[in-house]
Amino acid sequence: MNVGQSPRLLGLVAAAVVIAGGVAIGVVQSGLPNRVSGADTAPPWPVPAVADRPARAAAAGLTNVWGEDLAMHVHSHLSITVDGEPVALPGDIGHDADSKFAAPLHTHDTTGIVHVESPRRETLVLGQLFTEWDVDLDATSIGSLGADDGYALTTFVGGSRYPGDPAGIPLGDFDDIALVLAPTGETVTAPPAFDWPDEYR
Repeated sequence: MNVGQSPRLLGLVAAAVVIAGGVAIGVVQSGLPNRVSGADTAPPWPVPAVADRPARAAAAGLTNVWGEDLAMHVHSHLSITVDGEPVALPGDIGHDADSKFAAPLHTHDTTGIVHVESPRRETLVLGQLFTEWDVDLDATSIGSLGADDGYALTTFVGGSRYPGDPAGIPLGDFDDIALVLAPTGETVTAPPAFDWPDEYR
């Protein structure tokens, strides 16, 4: 992504991805996907193969910004729980050091910390990360798990319930996002707040 690229051009590029790849991505402001293009599978959800990461990033409206000067560098945290068990967010979603590939939105490790590193100031959303990860996400399900399996999805941001589709959550600095799949009808509370390592403070 070149600094100075217009939002209109980004929207056209994202639309071209929809047409060429046949994936289900809605285009909203600045070309951000409003819906996730990902696989309908059960956890664990592995990181895509290295060769597939640029295409997954492109499906999310993102390109390689490795080595570019950064205009923003923020961090959010994502946790996923299914029936009381944590599901790991893999490292190197949207990233591979050996091939010098880094999408503006990526992970480095399995801590759940999501990095937003972009050469321009922009808003990126959770759905883009899931598209890069190749895991489906909507208001009621993650991957293949949802109401058909007897699960209800509850989303928390900063310990408070988030009422909308989690795919549209903007990723801000030190945001703490929790996706909780629990049996339908079960009382759900927010997990403990993430304890940020000292190097991020």
